Amino acid sequence: MENYLQELFAHQQYDKNNFFLIAGPCVVEGEEMVNEIAGTVAAISKKYKVPYIFKASYKKANRTSASSFTGIGDKNALEIIKKAGEKNSVPTITDIHTAEEAAMAAGYADILQIPAFLCRQTELLIAAGETGKIINVKKGQFLNGEAMKFAVEKINSVGNKKVMLTERGNSFGYHDLVVDFRNIPAMKLNNVPVIMDCTHSLQQPNQSSGVTGGNPELIETIAKAAITSGADGLFIETHPKPSIAKSDGANMLPLHLLESLIEKLVRLRAAVI
Repeated sequence: MENYLQELFAHQQYDKNNFFLIAGPCVVEGEEMVNEIAGTVAAISKKYKVPYIFKASYKKANRTSASSFTGIGDKNALEIIKKAGEKNSVPTITDIHTAEEAAMAAGYADILQIPAFLCRQTELLIAAGETGKIINVKKGQFLNGEAMKFAVEKINSVGNKKVMLTERGNSFGYHDLVVDFRNIPAMKLNNVPVIMDCTHSLQQPNQSSGVTGGNPELIETIAKAAITSGADGLFIETHPKPSIAKSDGANMLPLHLLESLIEKLVRLRAAVI
């Protein structure tokens, strides 16, 4: 594990041979919901000695429909994310969408995430890198793993070597995604931690309803394949009731199913090391 991740997880009791976990809701819907999810996942990660990063977007800037939920207010949501991390003694990660957002979000979160659609935006990557935070860049649905070296180079160019890359599938026609697991070793050639997004890679975008669909029944399959392909971390969006989640509910893992999945993945990781 990279030195900067070791420092990030220094206060956690974890198995150094484990994958790390990024998990939480798609977007902050309210403080009560965030606390329930963060607390539950933190307890599971502690039980199985899996390093944990709490994830939530403070707003959703990329929605299919103009009527879709985007957030409860930037500063309010960021405060909730920060409090959840402090309460559970875990680091936090959130998305940014413009260069102007980088410094603001850096005041609340430990890691800044670049959404897949924005992974080639030079000004955004540079601004993120200049915060000095760890930067997680999601691979665009339109790119292969090899192309992500340029995102890494842009962040490195401002003296920030703390970069992670995330695989989240590739567009397959207009309404589906597929995962090419060759992208994991390809991105690891950049000498950065590589993460598998086990939930967004199962999206079914561009639905006529204006609401993205998904195949959450395949989350376990994607996660297992990622572990055996050498992924360093897993990204899993989870919610107590995905059916009423305000964003990406169609591809989230129900919170009550997370522990059994983590137990299986920890055993699988031990078997393939």
